[in-house]
Amino acid sequence: MPIPTKDPETPSLESDPINFRRILVMTTLIIAGETVFLLPFVVPRIFRPTLLDVFDLNNLQLGIAFSIYGIVAMLAYFAGGPLSDRFSARRLMAIALFTTSLGGILLANTPPLNVLMWLYGFWGLTTILLFWAALIRATREWGGQNSQGRAYGVLDGGRGLVAALLASISVAIFAALLPSDPADATLVERTDALMQIIWIFTGFVVFAATLVWVVVPEGPSKSKTASSKRLTFTGVKEVIRLPSIWLQAIIVLCAYVSFKGTDDFSLYAYDAFGYDDVAAAQIGTVSYWVRPFAAIAAGILGDRIGISKVVLWSFVLLMIGCLVIALGMVPPGIYWLLVLTVVGTSLGIYALRGIYFALFQEANIPLAITGSAVGLVSVLGFTPDIFMGPIMGYLIDRSPGVLGHQHVFGMIAGFALIGLVAVLTFRRITNKQREMADG
Repeated sequence: MPIPTKDPETPSLESDPINFRRILVMTTLIIAGETVFLLPFVVPRIFRPTLLDVFDLNNLQLGIAFSIYGIVAMLAYFAGGPLSDRFSARRLMAIALFTTSLGGILLANTPPLNVLMWLYGFWGLTTILLFWAALIRATREWGGQNSQGRAYGVLDGGRGLVAALLASISVAIFAALLPSDPADATLVERTDALMQIIWIFTGFVVFAATLVWVVVPEGPSKSKTASSKRLTFTGVKEVIRLPSIWLQAIIVLCAYVSFKGTDDFSLYAYDAFGYDDVAAAQIGTVSYWVRPFAAIAAGILGDRIGISKVVLWSFVLLMIGCLVIALGMVPPGIYWLLVLTVVGTSLGIYALRGIYFALFQEANIPLAITGSAVGLVSVLGFTPDIFMGPIMGYLIDRSPGVLGHQHVFGMIAGFALIGLVAVLTFRRITNKQREMADG
C-alpha cells in the first residue's frame, strides 16, 4: 500500500533514501495527535482534584461536560470520515489544532459552569470533525501494506511519550509554583498554578498547528475528478454491511471505556490513599509513562503474531488489573503495590489503544474508504465520551472514598469481558473469510 504521491513541488516520502521525511512526518503526526487533546482531557486527567476545586465543580458536573463533548463528537466522527477522504490531512489537522487553542484562552480565564459546557461542545467539533479521521487515514497510509501494527503502535506509543513528558514537566512546574508543602497551598495559589499550566498547554497546541502546516505534505489534489467535488457517503454504505466493522466498533468501545478509566487514577490515589494534589498527579503520570512502551510493543508484536491475538491478551490483562482494584486488593499504605497495579492495568489499556485501528488491515478494509470506516467505528466505539464521565462521577460521588472507585473499575472489568468475546468473534469471522479466499 504505497504512500500517495505528492504534488510535483513536494518530494515523495518513498523517494527519500534515508526515509528522513517519513520519520519527520510521523513525528509530527505523533505530536499533533496528542497535543490536540491536551486542553480538554490531559489537564483534568492529571490535575483533576485541583481542577474540581478551582472551577468549583463536583465529579458529576465535570462528567456532564465530558458528555457534551462526546455527544458533539459522535456527530463529528460520522461527518469527519468522508471529510478526511475528500480533503488533505495537513489542512484539516492544522485548522483543528489552531481552533482548539482558542478554547485554551477561554479556559485560562476560569469560565463558569455553563460556559465550560459550551467550551467542551466546541472542542468536540475542533478535535474530532477536522482532526481524528484525517490522523488515522494518514497513519494507515504511512504504514503501508505490512506494517499497520507498527504504524499505529508507533503513533500511539509516540503520543504516549509526548503525553508522559508533558505530564511530568507540567507536574514539576505545578509543584514549583506551590509552597514547599503543597497541602498548605491556598485556593488562590492552586488556581494561579493551574492557570499557568493551561497557558503553557495552549501555547504548545499553537506550536503543533504550525508544525503540521510546515511538515505534513499537502498530498495529491482530491478535487480533480467530478466525483470528488462533493462529499459522498458511498464508503459509509460499503462498510456498514461488514460484520467485522461492527465487531471492531465493539472492541474499540470496550477498550475506550478502559481508557476513560485512566481519568480516575489520580483521584483514586487522592481519595483512597490520602495523597496530596502533587502526589496524586504523580500517580496519574505513572500511567502516561506506560503508554509508549505498551503501544509500541503491541504494534511490533501484532505484526508478528497477529493484531487480533494481541488485542485478545490485552483485554485479559486489563480485566485482571481492574479486578484487583475492584476487589479491594490494594491496601492503603503500600505505595509500590498501587504503582504496580496502575502499571499493569495501563499495559492492557494502552496496548489496546495502540493497535485497535490496525484491525482494519486484518479485516481487509480498502484504503480508499478508510476515512468512512474510521468514522463509523468511531461513532460507536467512542460513545464512552458520552456516558463514562457522568457514570464515573455518579459512582464516585454516591460512594465517597475507596468504594466508589472500586465500583468504577468493576464496571470497566465487565466491559473488558465483553471486548474479549467480541475479539474472539472477530477472529472467527476473519479466519473464515481468509479460508474462503484461499480455497
